[in-house]
Amino acid sequence: MKENSEKLTGKKDKKHHRFLIGFGIFLMAVGITTVWYKNHMHYDVEPHEYYDVETLKSEGRDYDKSSVVYMTSDISPEGLDKVYQALNVTPTGKVAIKLSTGEAGNPNYLDPSLIKNLVQSVDGTIVECNTAYSGSKRAETEMHMQVAKEHGFTEIADVDIMDQDGYMKIPVEGGVNLKENWVGKNLADYDYVIVLTHFKGHPMAGFGGALKNISIGIASSEGKTRIHTGGAFSTPPIDFGSLVTNQNVFTESMAEAAKSVSDYEKNGQNIVYISVMNNMSIDCDCVSSPTKVDMHDIGILASTDPVALDQACIDLVFKSEDGDSLRERILDKNGLHILTHCEEIGFGTRAYEIVNVDETQDEADGNILKDNSDGN
Repeated sequence: MKENSEKLTGKKDKKHHRFLIGFGIFLMAVGITTVWYKNHMHYDVEPHEYYDVETLKSEGRDYDKSSVVYMTSDISPEGLDKVYQALNVTPTGKVAIKLSTGEAGNPNYLDPSLIKNLVQSVDGTIVECNTAYSGSKRAETEMHMQVAKEHGFTEIADVDIMDQDGYMKIPVEGGVNLKENWVGKNLADYDYVIVLTHFKGHPMAGFGGALKNISIGIASSEGKTRIHTGGAFSTPPIDFGSLVTNQNVFTESMAEAAKSVSDYEKNGQNIVYISVMNNMSIDCDCVSSPTKVDMHDIGILASTDPVALDQACIDLVFKSEDGDSLRERILDKNGLHILTHCEEIGFGTRAYEIVNVDETQDEADGNILKDNSDGN
């Protein structure tokens, strides 16, 4: 009996010893993971500052150059045409219209009736690439085309899912995280790109503007995964890779991918950007059940510089009385870092001057009336 008792006691001691060792290893792993996560995933949130030229001058802040951003408060086909005409561009060859077809269930994507006249006036083809996140109805070409049809885009123009036959690699000049960008293969089929963006929030990037539309938006599903993970992963979905990627690495990679697309389009000569600020919430059109729209509609803005355009849209959000939730989302995800990194790698400028095409039109109408009056 005594021997059995000692054996049982010995077994219990060994089990207890193994438990302590296992528990110690577990605590060590947790500690190492915590330290890694804290050091690797930490990022400082950049404060918002206004970058319109008037404010920069009044505050004595330096800027090397500025870009013009045209604006109208008229969110209609006519308003869209006004800002487009203000860009004074004449696309030649085959024209791509880059927009988001919107995830199934999301009602906030650009209304086809709003963009129809512009798209058809340039004989444009609506272009998109497949998504790279779990649960998406647009992760495969056939389903993506079905969503595009349900949302009314196939009724107004041809739709091309540019990575349906794979991707091509374009170089990233001056990139810190990416040396190449994997974009939809069919991008090579187009001579000019008009980027139509629905400006809004985004659950991962803070906001979705023109820069996101040409970086994540033009990347193939594999390319999207690379951007989300700073080039570490290339096989969708992005879910795991995003969890272990520093937020700044992600936004920097977006900036670098965006620059590569602009460089590919004849150093920005064959691409222009138009952003519609309506139906805005903290969520992107890629979210199937977005947060309720909680901001008033602002207008349509356009520029040849996507950095200045995104900055102008953000400044308008920060000036809005009902922009609290979107402002919080932008800052929480350090969304402004994409703009600073663009400038760091020599792409675009945050400084801008707003030209209100509504006021320009009013002045023109006034002059016409005056001339007619004088003629009488």
